[in-house]
Amino acid sequence: MCIVCDRIQMIKSGTNPYFVKELDTGYVVIGDNQHFKGYTLFLLKEHSTELFELEDDIKAKFLDEMTIVAEAVSKAFGAEKINYECLGNGDAHLHWHLFPRVNGDLGSFGNKGRGPVWWYPREKMYSDDNRPNAEELEIMKQTLRKELEILLR
Repeated sequence: MCIVCDRIQMIKSGTNPYFVKELDTGYVVIGDNQHFKGYTLFLLKEHSTELFELEDDIKAKFLDEMTIVAEAVSKAFGAEKINYECLGNGDAHLHWHLFPRVNGDLGSFGNKGRGPVWWYPREKMYSDDNRPNAEELEIMKQTLRKELEILLR
C-alpha cells in the first residue's frame, strides 16, 4: 500500500491530525516535521504517479490548486520564498512538498545560510524535536486554513 494513500485514508476516517483542508483535486496537510516553519504538503486525491498521466483538466486544476496552497503557505508563515518539490521516488503518489523559506534557515549548512532544503541534514530536519506539539499544530492549521479560505473566495 502507498504511504500517501494511507495518509489520505486517515483524512477520510478523521484520524489524520495534520489535515488542513480538502480541495477539488487534493488534500492540504501540515508536514510532520517543521524545521522549515509551515512546511506543507498537497496530496493528489487519486493515486497516480506522474503528472503527464493525468487528464488535462485534472492536471491543470491540480497545478492551479497547488499554487493557491503555496500562496497561502507563504502568507500564513511569512515566507520570503517557497521551494516546490514533486519527486515521487520515495512515495510514488503525486504530491507536492511546499517549503516556506526565510533567510538563514539552513544555518551553517548553506552558502551564507542559503541553499536548497536538502543541504540541511536529514537527521536534523526529520528529528522529533521538529514536530509541533498539539497546540502548535492546531494554530498552524487554523492559520493556513484561514489564508486558504481567503484565496479560495
